[in-house]
Amino acid sequence: MTTSVDTVIIGGGLAGLYASLLLQRHGAGSHMLLEARDRLGGRILGAGSYDLGPTWFWPAIQPRLGAIVREFGLSIIPQHEAGFMMVERSGTPVRMHGYPSHPESFRLTTGMSGLIDILLARLDPACIKLGRTVTRLHATGRAIEVHARDGEGRASVFQASQVLLAVPPRLAQSRIAFDPPLPSALAMQWRGTPTWMAPHAKYLAVYGSAFWREQDMSGAARSSRGPLAEVHDASTPQGPALFGFVGMPAAARRSAGQDVLMALSRAQLARLFGPLALKPEREFYKDWAQDPDTSTAADCRDGGAHPAAPAVAAETGVWARRLAGIASEWSAAFPGYLAGAIDAADAGVKWLLNCAAPSPNAVPPGAPAQ
Repeated sequence: MTTSVDTVIIGGGLAGLYASLLLQRHGAGSHMLLEARDRLGGRILGAGSYDLGPTWFWPAIQPRLGAIVREFGLSIIPQHEAGFMMVERSGTPVRMHGYPSHPESFRLTTGMSGLIDILLARLDPACIKLGRTVTRLHATGRAIEVHARDGEGRASVFQASQVLLAVPPRLAQSRIAFDPPLPSALAMQWRGTPTWMAPHAKYLAVYGSAFWREQDMSGAARSSRGPLAEVHDASTPQGPALFGFVGMPAAARRSAGQDVLMALSRAQLARLFGPLALKPEREFYKDWAQDPDTSTAADCRDGGAHPAAPAVAAETGVWARRLAGIASEWSAAFPGYLAGAIDAADAGVKWLLNCAAPSPNAVPPGAPAQ
């Protein structure tokens, strides 16, 4: 059975959900959002109010995301940076004066998952399908057939005039068969674009008290001993916490195993901040390199830098004016960042509305209006 809609959005992270809201607000016909996971949010993943995925945004230089946070009435907290930071090289960790970020970085009191929750509350649930992995896009006539499978392998087909890809470009190239193939230069760009968060792993420990603050420490640390290369205060109104990025390659993390890495992380936090760090009330670990809905083999070999944005759409051929990328990596201004997801989704929906209009002079997403 084939379901026909005007637009299919592939991916239910921040970009996909925001694009869905924009289409709804514009009254832009019918649409369906397909998400491979059994949850929404994509790389935004919360453990209560704590973030296991992206954490920060910078309202001073990312005003659009800041405006959306205010529009939705979400509370923000500045990243705690008061006090000394710890630096660990080959010997005993030492205190050093910290380097406050500029512009100032902020987090949501709810965690970034609060942004996902509030978007979802504004959307028609009938337009969202979870557990649908898109396997093939087939351009035929004036429509695109979107082939998907659920968790039990059952196939479904959605037919649309246009498709918005709200999954990272490299993941789209790795997972989806394009029939006919995308232009070779475009496909090469998408394959060559690293997926932000994909090579990374985060460890988070929640405590009964912010004992590091009581010792005039910010909770920030840098280490060349590891396993955590970078540590930050992750406290929210839900309770004090520390989190760190695991500074080991993905293959080494896989070999060591989660339990070993969590034990080593606790021991390191105790070296940095004292013995109270050995006994968190709760702890969490997320290795994005082992998440098949985020990472590919190529991502695990990359260094994890924020990518440069690739082209978002084909300029000519069967895919022109019918398919565009709107995940964060396609943002010209903030590729890989949370603000990039908003930026790329906004540009992609404007492009879609322009392409749907009778004018032959469609503006590619991200391009300035004439």
